[in-house]
Amino acid sequence: MLEDFFQKHTQESFEQAPMYVAVMTYLGFGIVTLFGYFRDFLRAVGLEKCHLAQEREEQKDFVPLYQDFENFYTRNLYMRVRDNWNRPVCSLPGPVFDLMERVSDDYNWTFRFTGRTLHNVINMGSYNYLGFAENNADFLQTVADKVNQYGASVCSTRQEIGNLSIHEELEQLVANFLGVEASMTYGMGFATNSMNIPALVDMHSLEKMLKEAVCSGQPRTHRPWKKILIMVEGIYSMEGSVVRLPDIIALKKKYKAYLYLDEAHSIGAVGRSGRGVTELFNVHPADVDVMMGTFTKSFGAAGGYIAGKKDLVDYLRCHSHSAVYSSAMSPPVTEQIIRAMKCIMGKDGSTEGIRRIRQLAENTRYFRARLKEMGFIIYGNDDSPVVPVLLYMPGKVVAFAREMLERKIGVVVVGFPATPITEARARFCVSAAHTRDMLNQVLHHMNEVGDALCLKFSRRKYSSRPDLCDEADFELDS
Repeated sequence: MLEDFFQKHTQESFEQAPMYVAVMTYLGFGIVTLFGYFRDFLRAVGLEKCHLAQEREEQKDFVPLYQDFENFYTRNLYMRVRDNWNRPVCSLPGPVFDLMERVSDDYNWTFRFTGRTLHNVINMGSYNYLGFAENNADFLQTVADKVNQYGASVCSTRQEIGNLSIHEELEQLVANFLGVEASMTYGMGFATNSMNIPALVDMHSLEKMLKEAVCSGQPRTHRPWKKILIMVEGIYSMEGSVVRLPDIIALKKKYKAYLYLDEAHSIGAVGRSGRGVTELFNVHPADVDVMMGTFTKSFGAAGGYIAGKKDLVDYLRCHSHSAVYSSAMSPPVTEQIIRAMKCIMGKDGSTEGIRRIRQLAENTRYFRARLKEMGFIIYGNDDSPVVPVLLYMPGKVVAFAREMLERKIGVVVVGFPATPITEARARFCVSAAHTRDMLNQVLHHMNEVGDALCLKFSRRKYSSRPDLCDEADFELDS
């Protein structure tokens, strides 16, 4: 029974494309690279204007500001397709949004707005997993009240005069939600990692550990240490895969290491009550030494948290640069997180939170199953709302993004160097706010565009009637 449960939640797909796809992908990059060198030659002899910033001759003895290949890639490859990224959104980024239309007269070096707005574009790119990026006046009334009560910002650190009662309420709520002793919240999600990891393993402690490892090695055997800190993500946002947490915990215990779990994409998005991969695999939160997550995705807000034992949190309050120097979290943002978390936990007296979690799981399995049935190669875990669809060839990536926008569907496409050179993809993010009609509309156009651009590379056969979700996954504890 336990083995079946584990296999169900670790079922992932990473199908390899036919060999000709890899050959054509390398060939495509080779052709555009050759044309890039040819255009650089034209710029060097003055036959073509170079728009990109260049270093001055007197700077040649300094550390270079630009890497040669990075500069070459930007001006000759990326610039030709730059219209597919950084599109200006001019509305709430919910299940649909509005885009400001822009065009370029110089091959994407600069853009100008046409004054036209593309309305009701289906949003398949935002990390709005539970649909809390919303503009419902009834839901957001408490957030508006906090603006009136506290203002938009406290303009001070928590350790000076910026510590509010709602900050402490949020931290206690996060700890209860995760099932740990304590937590600490931060106003910026990225800083939650970048400012706290150095506090846990700074250079002085690292040097001390290295000396001890070199001189003494492991106890009894005196062999050198292989690993000290294991850092994993709950859901890997580029692959759509879910960490095999039970296996990681077993290794951590076997080698007496520490485990740092980044749940930026998994908290709120997986587990029968949205508590992330620890709940998904039914492991005890105490088996994870440092639990980290962000509020920018499932909670429709900003910031992040570190949670675990009280000694850990107390240590970070004194040693984390983000805790000591950065401004406290904005009061309305704090209230938005509290509102969303109480909704997920059912503390608001409704079942809206669990409904959204179930809807996300159902939408995820439905969308993934239909794409597989159509013949697309998709990566990742069946429970992951991040759905990478492999496009491979650079020309197809560009054509796919432009064609989908023509059909009023906003997608995110990703290629080298963010992915391996032969694995460019479109990354879809499923939301509980997506209706079945929206998903069917996206799937309909995906089917047509996939046929037109020859994107259906899968050689596997899938059932046309897949299991969308298992009700047992969502049974609440009594």
